[in-house]
Amino acid sequence: MIELTDKGLYCRAGDFHIDPWRPVPRALITHAHADHARLGHGQYWAASAGESLLRHRLGREIALEPMAYGEIRPFGGVEVSLHPAGHILGSAQIRVAGDDGVWVVSGDYKRDADPTCADFEVVPCDTFITEATFALPAYRWQPAAAVASDIHRWWQANAAAGKTTVLFCYALGKAQRLLAALMAYTQETAFVHGALTPLTECYREAGIAMLPTEPVGRRLKGEDFSQALVLAPPSAAGSAWMRRFPRHSAGFASGWMRIRGNRRRRGYDRGFVLSDHVDWPGLIRTIEETGARRVLATHGRTDVLVRYLRERGWEADSLETFFGDGATDV
Repeated sequence: MIELTDKGLYCRAGDFHIDPWRPVPRALITHAHADHARLGHGQYWAASAGESLLRHRLGREIALEPMAYGEIRPFGGVEVSLHPAGHILGSAQIRVAGDDGVWVVSGDYKRDADPTCADFEVVPCDTFITEATFALPAYRWQPAAAVASDIHRWWQANAAAGKTTVLFCYALGKAQRLLAALMAYTQETAFVHGALTPLTECYREAGIAMLPTEPVGRRLKGEDFSQALVLAPPSAAGSAWMRRFPRHSAGFASGWMRIRGNRRRRGYDRGFVLSDHVDWPGLIRTIEETGARRVLATHGRTDVLVRYLRERGWEADSLETFFGDGATDV
């Protein structure tokens, strides 16, 4: 029912693409990260909760028709509904039901609780198209609250030593999740890179509770940030922007920090294991709970996942897509 084309995943019976990477007339979008939501499509459909993020990233003028989670829409010979993916605000799995059974395209997802987005919903299906970003048994996540506690202690130690705490994290999803998780330990204002400001405001407009924030750029050059927590995207590391913090300690919050050596190779003082993607146990549990007979794995270690599933009796294959390279949201 869903096939891979040179423009992306295509449902011929419904005449639409899912997260296409080239311009198409009709696009269903799982979420607002740049490797899934691209400019140039004729008509967009996406979850209502992510509308503001999509319009911010793609332009207010895009032809976007929002859908509520669980709402069923007919598309040609199939019925489509969107279901929470637990990845970021407005992220969705796409369920397609027709004569060939029920297919679910997961997009990116996680199983951990996250106050900044709707919790993942298990959607029973015959064929499950799943991400495989962290499809290795070594990838297992701690609760976000434990990670936030570690970050807060690191911040306080740096402040006592007169150092700015600079925490690098992805601008959409990860930054807001951290700002929400840290509320359990402080109400102090966090400073943010300009790239984070409009995205964080989208979350606030959606009613998500987070630490108060202030853009670094609003402060005069030379101002003291020695007691502050500063959130910034990885692209800011090593840039002229970092000169505002002559004495600082730098950390990175990412699932990639789970592997020993990644922190040193990337030049961070601290690495915090926090990902908005499903870990290995959650990945296997999700596949089992969907009841799917067939699993198609995309982006990440699809080879490991496919081999594991085949050895245990699933019909499993890889899909070589161009999205989800792990560069924007891990």
